[in-house]
Formats: sequence, C-alpha cells, structure tokens
Amino acid sequence: MFKQKIEELLSVYKKSLNTSNAKLAQSLYTKDGVFMPTEAPSGIGSEGILKSYEFVFSQIHLNIEFFIEEIVVEGNMAFAVTSSKGTVKVHANGVEVPEANRELFVFEKANGEWKIARYMFNKTEPKG
Repeated sequence: MFKQKIEELLSVYKKSLNTSNAKLAQSLYTKDGVFMPTEAPSGIGSEGILKSYEFVFSQIHLNIEFFIEEIVVEGNMAFAVTSSKGTVKVHANGVEVPEANRELFVFEKANGEWKIARYMFNKTEPKG
C-alpha cells in the first residue's frame, strides 16, 4: 500500500513536469525539502523549490515518462530509484532533443501523507 501511494505521488510529479506546473511540483515536497537539479543551484525549502522549478520551466518544456526501478519503504521514510526518458524542448531556440535521466527520490511521510524530502537527478545518454 505504501508503495502504491509513492507510485501515485511520482505520477503526479511527472504531470507537474510535463505541464510545467511549478506550484504543483512544489506542493509535492516537504516544507524543508530539497530539489537538486543538474548544473543548477539547489532549491531549498518551499520558496526555493518553487523558484527552482519556475526557472527550469522558463528554460525548457519536458515530455517524459518515468520508469520506477525500486521503491523501499522503512517506517516514515522511503526512497525510489527511477529513470526517465522522453524529449525536452529548449525555449530559447525551439529545438526539441532527446532527454534521459536517472533519479533518486527520498520521501518522508508527514501528517499521514508521503512527500518528496530530497530529489536529485543526472543525465544519462539518451538511447535511440
């Protein structure tokens, strides 16, 4: 059951990315959460997370799918290892290119609800 709730959370997170919805992404984090994007400063806390996603979405538009490789739940903490693949459209030049990443999510259950506590990703070589 806990894994299903985390899968649902990741599904909503994917929606926030594919719709460039910074407020939705922010709502999925704990109040002291940390978003650690590649080659950019970390977004720390609710306001920092919102600003980070607003910046990311001002630069690119994502169209990706998540693949869950592992979810481990231990009490009120959990982690997920995922990968994602799709495309990214760069707003500056309108070019759409392949996008592929591997991700690590750390979740915390607060007030009965799973939230993202820490999230980081890095690019992998897009596969044809």
